[in-house]
Amino acid sequence: MYRSQVLICGGTGCTSSGSVKIAKRLQEEIDKNGLTDEVMVVRTGCFGLCALGPIMIVYPEGTFYSMVKEEDIAEIVSEHLLKGRIVTRLVYDETVAENEIKSLKETDFYKKQHRIALRNCGVINPECIDEYIGRNGYEALGKVLKTMTPDDVIQVILDSGLRGRGGGGFPTGKKWQLARNLVKDADQKYVCCNADEGDPGAFMDRSVLEGDPHVVIEAMAIAGYAIGATQGYIYIRAEYPIAVQRLQIAIDQAREYGLLGKNIFDSGFDFDLDIRLGAGAFVCGEETALMTSIEGNRGEPRPRPPFPAESGLFKKPTVLNNVETYANIPQIILNGADWFASMGTEKSKGTKVFALGGKIHNTGLVEVPMGTTLREVIYEIGGGIPNGKAFKAAQTGGPSGGCIPAEHLDIPIDYDNLIAIGSMMGSGGLIVMDEDNCMVDIAKFFLQFTVDESCGKCTPCRIGTKRLYEMLEKITSGNATMEDLDKMEKLCYYIKNNSLCGLGQTAPNPVLSTLRYFKDEYIAHVKDKKCPAGVCQDLLTYKIIDLKCKGCTACARGCPVGAISGTVKQPHSIDTAKCIKCGACMAKCKFGAIIKE
Repeated sequence: MYRSQVLICGGTGCTSSGSVKIAKRLQEEIDKNGLTDEVMVVRTGCFGLCALGPIMIVYPEGTFYSMVKEEDIAEIVSEHLLKGRIVTRLVYDETVAENEIKSLKETDFYKKQHRIALRNCGVINPECIDEYIGRNGYEALGKVLKTMTPDDVIQVILDSGLRGRGGGGFPTGKKWQLARNLVKDADQKYVCCNADEGDPGAFMDRSVLEGDPHVVIEAMAIAGYAIGATQGYIYIRAEYPIAVQRLQIAIDQAREYGLLGKNIFDSGFDFDLDIRLGAGAFVCGEETALMTSIEGNRGEPRPRPPFPAESGLFKKPTVLNNVETYANIPQIILNGADWFASMGTEKSKGTKVFALGGKIHNTGLVEVPMGTTLREVIYEIGGGIPNGKAFKAAQTGGPSGGCIPAEHLDIPIDYDNLIAIGSMMGSGGLIVMDEDNCMVDIAKFFLQFTVDESCGKCTPCRIGTKRLYEMLEKITSGNATMEDLDKMEKLCYYIKNNSLCGLGQTAPNPVLSTLRYFKDEYIAHVKDKKCPAGVCQDLLTYKIIDLKCKGCTACARGCPVGAISGTVKQPHSIDTAKCIKCGACMAKCKFGAIIKE
């Protein structure tokens, strides 16, 4: 029995900032100080506060150390683990109160969260099945196989109100019901998991698989029992090596324990899982393209109907849900449909995981009840905008979503409300922008991503998104007319109405939402040939303020094209005809004498 446990984040974020070396050094120091039998080191999944990594929590005290460096380890071991003295300089500042160290759950970041999908992330060792079992793992599967019929399971999921967390928001129980009933005489059915998380700024599914892979395995087995499937596939992007490794470990452990394979829990139910790696194609997040890829073909979407519940993988009835959707299933089975339905809003039940990114203080993962306002997520949980900047917009739903302006900060976040204001839930990426972001440039960024990721199968998406991107380039370079804005809007609706799959149908959303809420910025680019945020290079002019210029010559020496002239200790000037607007002069100036307009 260990007297202390040190939990170190082993998610991708903290791993990239050195948590593997931290864990190794920590174990060396523990052994060196004779604490091997007293202190246990555990590598967990993501704690959520990604910007503070590497993260280390010492239990039973719950002391939260952040931004730990290798050189700090000896002090933590000798002072805290050996002598019981907390190293306060390394403790997360929001847990430090007068004469006490607060629990992490009492911080602003955590106290409004309600973790269901993320309940085990940062709590257990994801590579140890016994720790998952110790947290009621596989109890839901046992309950289902021993006490429930497949129809009972589907009814519980229907009554819970769980909707797909992958973006579309289709009722999960309805999808399972269709797969069970549409083709009753099918000789084979499949359960698939979409772990091909491709939205820029999204890392929710990756974190669940890295921190709690068994929850997805258990949920997929439950889905298999409900619809009559014996085989499942987890389609995960190859760019997630830690998640892939831990998932394979978990599958092997589940097979060893008899929780996958033949006659699970002596129930007569057979179910097994395999992993299939994606090659980084965003379009394979679309369910029919994903299945086409699993079959070994180029990942392109298929016309629907027939829908996958009738003819999916290998033309057999198939259920496909994403990682976060599955992560809710075991808790719904154990706690009941009413428990889950008591959270959220009338049409959007339960919680939602968001990946907070962009211009926000607390970058990371949060899980909040549906209906929580954007203001609460950004300011109370996320800690607001850094450097005293003003909030401008939040982008949800990735390339398929839209930008939400400040006027909608108090809207409750759920599927229907976001669609009503021109955005969408998507898989849960939430990118915050401040006054320094150009909304035309943001729309161009997301559209360029879509152009690159289009599979090319249908003309509206293949050609239409390219033409739309060219129109945005024309605007940001100062060569557009007001007529171009009208043409661009018409093209958006043409692409939406005629594309084959969801990628093309939603591709214009970033353009349409920014046109709707930030049209003044588009007009400034077109009429005034100015970028109000000072982002679009072709529309910028660099200028030296005489009263601030000290004549130090740093700007002139840093200019790659010799566009700056002046004598020592005298104000300098910029030849705008020569200036290539690279910004090197502004970066060199220590006196704030150079501005861009």
